[in-house]
Order: sequence, then structure tokens, then C-alpha cells
Amino acid sequence: MDEQLRRLADEHGVATHYENSDQRRVEVDEDVVRAILGQLHANDPKPELPHTIVLREGETADLRGPATIHLEDGTELAADRHLPADLPLGWHRITTASQQITLAVAPRKLPEVPRAWGWMLQLYAARSDESWGMGDFGDLATIARRSSLELDAGVLLVNPVQAISPTHPVERSPYSPSSRRYANPLYLRVVDTAAYLVADGETRRKVRELKPENRELIDYDEIWDAKRKAFELLWRDEPQEMDEDLRTFATFCAIAETEGPDWREWPEKQQNPETADAPEERIRFHAWLQHLCTAQLDEVRLAAHEAGMAVGVIHDLPVGVHPGGADTWADRDVYANATVGAPPDAFSRDGQDWNLPPWRPDKLAETGYEPFRQVLRSVLRHGDGIRIDHVAGLWRLWWIPEGEPPGRGTYVHYDADAMLGVLALEAHRAGAVVVGEDLGTVEPVVTKTLQENGMLTSAVLWFQRDWDAPGHPLIPPRQWSAGAMASISTHDLPTAATYLAEHPEFADLMRAEGLDAGDEVAGAHALLAQAPCALVLTSPQDALRETRQPNVPGTIDEHPNWRIPLPVPLEEFFSRVRDVIRPLRVRAE
Repeated sequence: MDEQLRRLADEHGVATHYENSDQRRVEVDEDVVRAILGQLHANDPKPELPHTIVLREGETADLRGPATIHLEDGTELAADRHLPADLPLGWHRITTASQQITLAVAPRKLPEVPRAWGWMLQLYAARSDESWGMGDFGDLATIARRSSLELDAGVLLVNPVQAISPTHPVERSPYSPSSRRYANPLYLRVVDTAAYLVADGETRRKVRELKPENRELIDYDEIWDAKRKAFELLWRDEPQEMDEDLRTFATFCAIAETEGPDWREWPEKQQNPETADAPEERIRFHAWLQHLCTAQLDEVRLAAHEAGMAVGVIHDLPVGVHPGGADTWADRDVYANATVGAPPDAFSRDGQDWNLPPWRPDKLAETGYEPFRQVLRSVLRHGDGIRIDHVAGLWRLWWIPEGEPPGRGTYVHYDADAMLGVLALEAHRAGAVVVGEDLGTVEPVVTKTLQENGMLTSAVLWFQRDWDAPGHPLIPPRQWSAGAMASISTHDLPTAATYLAEHPEFADLMRAEGLDAGDEVAGAHALLAQAPCALVLTSPQDALRETRQPNVPGTIDEHPNWRIPLPVPLEEFFSRVRDVIRPLRVRAE
């Protein structure tokens, strides 16, 4: 590779080679490197100082000359060449002779996480007699309340509940939202809204008649049609409180109703938020739905707190958004014209393309990490914690240039210190727990740094092995790290009932730990209870001995991904799981 190109790539965090899953060096093709650099405007002149400076409490930085510091509270400080080391936590600004710089001062470490057990929940699957064909925010509040009061649970991790495009077909995967800044109205409970409670009897009757039946598989299109019609019956066209961001999102939704879910296929005028137009009534309608989501999510959190949960509700943050969705429509300059995925490995010989556009690291810095801040704040507004899916993406992501197969990509590095600092500051302000999903092929620095920051890593029974020992034996849960969130499985893996029955090594581990190996599922929960991890979670599917896997990665129509309800309604759930989760309750005591 041309040496000048290699230097330019190194300067902008674009890998010209990487180590694959077999620890072998792989050289990246030169045209791939050039394509990625073209996305980063690598030839633009660099400023004298970074656009954004992120420090930890007590740190300082060289400013190369005099500057004025504008603190968040309005105070101004003069600086000579260095930032003072005693600046308060928060978002500040620096003015130099030639630049305006964003300054973030973050805590060095988050507080210790309370010890608790709880559920890792696929909300759509947990439906009740009251919900309309799928689990909803009303069910989530019930699960939080009853799990705490009846089962001593202290934490509830819920799948991403971020916004979809209000069109057919409704996106099934919660990990490919239209926007990570707004909520999914599919999860609204219609009859819990103020509009329903004050409606006249005839309107309420019409709304109740729209309720879809519970089906063997969740039908998102049917459910969205029913809820949309119900909310249109209840809607009173009134002025809605909207800031600029909500108006933009609601405008996207209003246009998508007629033009489809992907703005890249809209008429040219509608592709640009500055020239797009939509019926004002529909904009107000979609803004109203977001206000309803906010109210019901707040009720969920209140239910968890009033029931005494030690931690509360943790919301899951997907790694990206749909390439034609609301977030890319509103802020397209921040996204690269590429997708993220994974390089080839033993499990995926051709690599993986997740069809999610990545943030440009240069634009994140230029904007003071505003897109990242907005996403974190929108999630933490309704929760007591956040789980970062594929947390290694704060360090690097596998970028695939447009038109290339998954294997023809390379890693693009982010400023991990800055990303972690922003995350720490926003979590500190929200009083929130942070969990990083660091499963799979992840550099050791990721796990080490997360725990140094007081952020939990992930420990899953299937993957906790001694990879340096012959045969890769399982590591007993009692030897796992305390700085982790532990579980038996995940939504992307076979359920406990399926996996344990096919792998005798787990029965061997149970016997070695002095547990009854005759009931694999109960034994797995007893094993999990031995873990010293701060948080220990199980899924309703595992506790109910469900054999159907929520999601099979790499499949589209071969498996009913994200559509499988729990085998029992919520009304029966708590009595059915009581015996299996008893070891977790004892651990909590």
C-alpha cells in the first residue's frame, strides 16, 4: 500500500490491516481504504485544537495559548495555556483566538451497582389479557411491580423500544429502529391513555372493538393498524408541544405514511427536511403519540421505584438505525454512506452486514458529540440504566463501503476515551447504571476499560470458558467477575431448555458444583445464582423452559424472529416461574 495513503489512514483511524478471529494478520485492500477515507473528508484541513475535548474529573489539557472557558452555569474563567484541573463536571465551552471548542468534564468512575437479580425481557412477547396482541408498556409496568413485590427482583432489562416507521410492513427487529431518539408507539396501551379515559362511551366502545386477538405469532401489521385507528378515534386535533427535533421526527412519520418507510425512495423534495412538507394535522398526531409514550414510560419507571426495585428499568440501546429511517433523514451528514457489520470468522465465513449506517467519528467530534448525547439522554430519560449493544463499537466498527460484500470492509476507530467520557457524564447525571455487551470477538481493552469506569460487562454461561485450556472448559459462575451482568443465555442464542439438553458439559459442571443435574434448567439457575456479579438476569423464556429461540441471527423468513410470544399469558407467568428462580431470590437476600 502507498505509504502516504497508509499514513492518512492511520491519522483518521482507518485500519489498513487487522487481526482476524484466528489471530492472523489480514491486509485491507487499498481501494477499500480509499473508499472509507472518502467518507471522512480526510483531506480537509485540521483545526489547531480538537473540536471537542473530553476530560475526566481532575484532568487538564494544553490549549497552546490563552482562552476563555464558559462553564455550563454561565461562569467565565480565563486560562493561559492549560485548562484548570478543578473544573466542575458538565458540558462547557472554550473560546480561543480561532476556535469554539466543546468541553466535557466527566466523572472518573460511576458508583457501585447495587446487587440484584431480575429479568432480561422481550417485551413484545409478554402479552396479557389487557394488551393488544403483543406486550405493551402497561405489561411492562405490571412486570416491574409484581416482579419486585412477589419475587424480590431488583432490575428489569427490556429490549429496545425505539421508534419504527409507521408503515407496512412494520419492522420486526427492535435492533433496527427508524430512530433511537424516540419511542415505539406500538407498545402504547390504548386504554391507559388520558384520551381514552375522558372519551365518550360510544368512542370507547369503538376503540375496544378494534382490539386484535392474540395469535400464535405476533402480527405487527395487524396490531399497528388497530392501534393507529384507535388513536385516530381518540385524537383531538390540538396544538402539541414540539421542539425542533420532535417536529422533524413527526414530519418524517407523516411523510412516511404516504411515501413509505425509506426516505431515500421519496420524491426529491421530501428527501430534504428543509424542503419537505406534510399535513400539519398528521405532524401533530405523531408528536402526540410521542407524548403518550413518554407518559407511559414514566409510569413504568414509577412502578419499578414504588415497588422498591434496587436498580429499576434498564433500556437496551441498539448499535444503529435503519439507513432510510428518521434519524438518518434528520442528520444525514453525521452518518457515513456505508454499513456496519463484522469481518469473516468461523461462524460467518463471508462476514456480516447489519445494514446499519455508522456515525462518522469526525462529525461526532465537530458537533460536540451531540448525536451521541441525544441518543443517551432519550434512553436515560425513561430508565435507570442503559445497556449498550455491541459496546466495542465505542472503540471501533467494521465499515463496509456501499456496494461491497461484508468481507470487503475494514475497521474504523472512534475516540474511545471521548465516547466513554460522554457516556459516563450522561449516566452520572441520570444516576444510571451502564452495561456493555462485550460478547464475541472483543479486544481485551474493552472489558478492562469498562470495568475501570464502573460500567458492567456481560457474562453469559455459554461463553464463560477458559479459552487457553484444552477443550475450552466452562468457568464456574462463582469465578466470574463481580463487575458484570450475568445471564444464562441471550435472545440470539438457543434457550436454556434447548441448549442444556444437547450439551452434557453443563450437567458435568452442575455435578462438580454439587448441584442436581437431573433438571437442567433449574440447575442452570442454581449455577447462575453462585455468580458474584452485581446483576444476575434470566429471561422469561428460560424460566418457562421455552424451546423456541426469540431470534436466529442470519435468518429472515426461515424463523419467526421477534414474533414468538411467551407460552403463557402474563396472568399465569409469576406462579409458573416461582420455583425455577428461587435460587436467584435467595441470592438477592
